Amino acid sequence: MNVAWTVGSFIVIVAAIWIYSYRKSRKEVNIETSEGYFMGGRSLGAVNVAGAIILTNLSTDQLVGLNGQSYVTGMQVMAWEVTSAIAIVALGLIFLPRYFKYGIDTIPDFLEMRYDTTIKRTISGMFIFTYVASFLPVLLYSGALVFNEIFHVDLMFGVPTIVAVVAICIIVGLVAIAYLLMGGLALTAHSDTLYSVGFLIGGLAVPILGLMFVGEGSFLRGIEFIVYDTPFNGLLNSIGAIDSQHVPWPTLFTGMLFNNLYFWCTNQMIVQKAFAAKSLKEAQKGTMILGVYKIFGALFLVFPGVIARHMFGNQFLSHPDSSYPHMLVELLPKALFGVYGAILLGSVLSSFAGALNSLVTLASLDFYKGVFNKKATDVQVARSGKITTVVAGVLCISVAPFITYAPDGLYTFIQKFNGIYNIPLLILILFAFWSKRATAYTAKIVFAVHIIMYGIATFFFSQINFLYILSLLFFVEAFLMWVLPKVKGEGEFILDSFSSAKVDMEAWKHGKWVGALVIGVVLITYAFFSPWGIG
Repeated sequence: MNVAWTVGSFIVIVAAIWIYSYRKSRKEVNIETSEGYFMGGRSLGAVNVAGAIILTNLSTDQLVGLNGQSYVTGMQVMAWEVTSAIAIVALGLIFLPRYFKYGIDTIPDFLEMRYDTTIKRTISGMFIFTYVASFLPVLLYSGALVFNEIFHVDLMFGVPTIVAVVAICIIVGLVAIAYLLMGGLALTAHSDTLYSVGFLIGGLAVPILGLMFVGEGSFLRGIEFIVYDTPFNGLLNSIGAIDSQHVPWPTLFTGMLFNNLYFWCTNQMIVQKAFAAKSLKEAQKGTMILGVYKIFGALFLVFPGVIARHMFGNQFLSHPDSSYPHMLVELLPKALFGVYGAILLGSVLSSFAGALNSLVTLASLDFYKGVFNKKATDVQVARSGKITTVVAGVLCISVAPFITYAPDGLYTFIQKFNGIYNIPLLILILFAFWSKRATAYTAKIVFAVHIIMYGIATFFFSQINFLYILSLLFFVEAFLMWVLPKVKGEGEFILDSFSSAKVDMEAWKHGKWVGALVIGVVLITYAFFSPWGIG
């Protein structure tokens, strides 16, 4: 490997994208105000909304984690990507019009409006806790893992692998913190858009090269081998067995659907990027672009794991998260290592900065201004956000090395961790939309019941797939949310009295038919990767 060329191309690409994004964001937004730092001045167009959400969600944790799972169990884990498009359509057509109507900055703001301040701060605190304890550390750890595999940092400096991974976590984390401090959400949104295109191109190159590898130089022969001559039957089947430990097929319509609705429609780090749109129309267009991207994401987030199984056999069954990094080393031309490394670094930086921005938004608006300094000026809130960015970022860097002990693989680890509060949050918001009788008292009971039941189920019934557990909890808690107000009612709540939209509320006229088309493509994709297709 030409080290100078690799490092040089890496630095040039990262620097060029940063300079472009920095200048672009500085022209549009004043980050010395809370609106500019946290919400990008509500200036984002559709492409930037899509790019910001894509890179906040899409990073090496999915590249490594999902491909690691598909290496073991096949295409059934594409459900995490493909079916999310249905929830994203719901975000654009159902959730965003209601959120925008009330001019909120955070999801907890909406919960306070509909329920009370205790609910707001409970959910805000849970968001902050899970971002610090799982999501952000996983981003850093998975990124460090891939970087070490590609650049052999451990061999270069003659240190143990874990030492190299920790060092990379620290460096990448500190750079990401500086990245956010210099431009806020607007800077990350512009860089996200560029990196998401690179991620798509670079990501699709891997399965193409992989198919040529197993096809002994022929792309078509590689496809034929994977589909017809495979020694690993069933890996192309997207329909998981009823007792699958990854994605049992009945959960596609229950637990998986509920989890996706939580993540894409109620998770602060996702919807905050849509809140930064200049209008409802632009936000809706952005979500549809995002939905299409997620469907085709299965081709580079899941399918390479199947190819890796054909390349390496059972070599990585004991540690499947290593299969994708080894695949990159085997397939990528040495001259492209720096380019691909820059794309990966960009995804880590953008995802880390995007999620950290949401964490800081919650901490600053819901706790600093809401509790500790209620008379804080706009500039003071923005300044507190920058201080919190440093403190929270360093804390996440400290937690990252311990993710290596996650027992279920990176992606499953995150999903199980989110299970602490995802179902009650979704229920609270759904009832806020469509029930005038739902009460704060009932919401608190439902939240407490969920934590107790989820803890019991996780501890005593760990052999049952957690998506089944989420399915049961949704129906139990929705029933409680519906029936308890009948026992202790407080009258009807008129939510519309809080209407205070901050941007143009005209909906995108093509939204419904484009949304229907996206859902249709989801169904076609599942049919293709099934026993009725090539599965």
